[in-house]
Amino acid sequence: MADALTIHRAGLATVQDLGRFGRSRFGLPVNGALDQHSARVANVLCGNDESAPLIEITALDFSCTPSTDVLIAVTGAPADLTVDGVARPQWEPVSVRSGETIRITGIRLGIRVYLAVLGSVNAPFLQGSCAPDTILGFGHSLRDGDELGLRSYCPPIDHPHFRIPLFRLHAPVERFQAAWTIDVTDGPDLAEFGDTAEQLFRSPYTVSAQSNHIGLRMRGDVPRRVATGEVLSRGVPVGAVEVPTGDELLVLHRGRGVTAGYPVLAVVTATGLSALGQARPGQSIRFRHRTIAEAVTAYRSQRNAVNALKARVRTVFDALRIPVPLGP
Repeated sequence: MADALTIHRAGLATVQDLGRFGRSRFGLPVNGALDQHSARVANVLCGNDESAPLIEITALDFSCTPSTDVLIAVTGAPADLTVDGVARPQWEPVSVRSGETIRITGIRLGIRVYLAVLGSVNAPFLQGSCAPDTILGFGHSLRDGDELGLRSYCPPIDHPHFRIPLFRLHAPVERFQAAWTIDVTDGPDLAEFGDTAEQLFRSPYTVSAQSNHIGLRMRGDVPRRVATGEVLSRGVPVGAVEVPTGDELLVLHRGRGVTAGYPVLAVVTATGLSALGQARPGQSIRFRHRTIAEAVTAYRSQRNAVNALKARVRTVFDALRIPVPLGP
């Protein structure tokens, strides 16, 4: 029998990757992990390609057991990670022996946790991605008793005498907090809001329980469109901050349809999108204006930190003779 990861408590978990890039022109949402930064770092900590399949765990407790020795990494929102009841750290590689139970409980501040395994897990692909798509009916949430095939194994890695962790890789951890500040740039319809556009930055908004991977609804003091012309349906980016008629903002995320007909006041930056993917219903959001240049600089800084982590992981894995996967 092939080695597998057996799911005991699935909660709200799916197998994700970074999404379907380049398919929007065919009408397909990009989908993929909502916190792209945490997903990338989890895979990098396991020596995987950044885009390798991994498990996205949303809000609820999760547990699983591998049938062989593996190396895992758990990133994303703060949570309690244990292996056979022993507390282990997030944002560092963790060695797990065959038959030991991995538990992730008490997710807090954010809403999503990412579990990567060295060598990744087997998953079906559609249009270059394993990311579920509810519109196409592709993929599904994990269920209790599911088994995910493991592509690799890793001999146990541990200090021979004092059980001192061998890894201190200093992964770039995002700051999780009770209230979020989300960076945005000007949207294409900014001028249609006149002086009311500044209201977006003056007061907080509360994430609604009706939010999901398609978009987040936010209650608060909503800017009002002063233009009276009709808004035609057109292509909209992931991160578009739309202002429908009513008392809510709508911020499109990775499951968004590729066209829409509401005015777009602002667009969430690439780094802001990962933070937005961690926003829980009931949490407070403030928007912060950034220029295109500032947004690009922030994204490059985040990517440089991930690339530096890759180099550290490669050095440590080589020194410990940890088998590194050859591809995604």
